Amino acid sequence: MTAANVLTARALLLDMDGTLVNSDAVVERCWRQWSAKYGLDADEVMRVVHGRQGYASMALLLPERSMEENYAENREMLAQETADMDGVVPVPGAPEFMASLAGLPHALVTSADVGLSTGRMAAAGLSLPEIRVTAENVGASKPDPEGFLKGAAELGFDPADCVVFEDSGAGIAAGHAAGMRVVGVGPRAGEYEPTVWVDDLTQVRVSADAGFVRLTFN
Repeated sequence: MTAANVLTARALLLDMDGTLVNSDAVVERCWRQWSAKYGLDADEVMRVVHGRQGYASMALLLPERSMEENYAENREMLAQETADMDGVVPVPGAPEFMASLAGLPHALVTSADVGLSTGRMAAAGLSLPEIRVTAENVGASKPDPEGFLKGAAELGFDPADCVVFEDSGAGIAAGHAAGMRVVGVGPRAGEYEPTVWVDDLTQVRVSADAGFVRLTFN
């Protein structure tokens, strides 16, 4: 764990993949297969795809290709990922963390669409937050801050009063661009300068504090 031991916020905005749900096995299978199709270095591809919507990753990796092709292939990728839940598990501490948020303002902000996010949260045994911002709700992928700003607006709080939980460089950049503090979760997060970094959610304790959400890190 790095940086502050305690943060307070009015609301929490939660990424899904890598933050609440470990879906790396599926992501690796799908994107390495895609990499082979185009003769790309799979390790380099994996460094790009985490946190972004598929079409945005494809645009970076195949810059000469039309966005129409990217959108079409992204739809195929989403269907493939939604059909494959093998190896999808909760991030350590996620069930307890989500249970501790009952009655506190929080929202899911994910690059997955409704079908994929519903399937992966169910496969990991996690309940979906009432408020969710998914791929269908935004016009721009992370690292654009649109999703987090929409999440804050849906909850009725100023961006500066929200704390983001994220695992990827694109997601952490989106949180910072939204004017929010960011808790980085897991091995990918540490190199992208989150406000606080933890190995997993077992290092986070949540409590209510006079209208605020108090986060204690250990």
